[in-house]
Amino acid sequence: MFRPLIPALFASFSVLVACSSDVNRYTVQAPASAETIRIAFGSVEIRDVSLPSYAAADEITTERPDGVLASTTDVLWADSPERAVELELARHLAKLTGARVASDPWPFEAFPDARLEVRFEQLLAGADGIYRAQGQYFVAVETGRERAGLFDLSTPYAVEGGPQALAAARGGLILDVAEFIARNGLR
Repeated sequence: MFRPLIPALFASFSVLVACSSDVNRYTVQAPASAETIRIAFGSVEIRDVSLPSYAAADEITTERPDGVLASTTDVLWADSPERAVELELARHLAKLTGARVASDPWPFEAFPDARLEVRFEQLLAGADGIYRAQGQYFVAVETGRERAGLFDLSTPYAVEGGPQALAAARGGLILDVAEFIARNGLR
């Protein structure tokens, strides 16, 4: 009784596999920074990174000239954007500062000296060829002065460069955010 369903299920599965092979995923290759920034903390936990819904989606979103945010299901980030941005910030902050930096959950026995939270209001590739990052950061410490600040950073990208240009621009922009937070929030 179920034997006639097997070829139909196999055909349906084959169609799904064929359709999914048209999906292109792009990784973010962050530039290296030779800069060293001294901070006030030996260890920092990145407790949370939040992105706007369009930037947190797997689809790569760009702004069209008419202001509409557009994306397609066949051009995706290789990793979940919130996870990727959080890991990028941790890597950059560790390299820039020499501090022990990790994302939540904190993997060490000793508690971190500071906890960092970053809330992006905007992380968008504009139609004008400018990739923008705007938001707030918060630094919580058990003893000492807690800090908060705003960031508004941008970097140019080649609109005609496609997803590779967007990935390169986002990588550079997240490095800029890490440098900004190290200089202004972690000193």
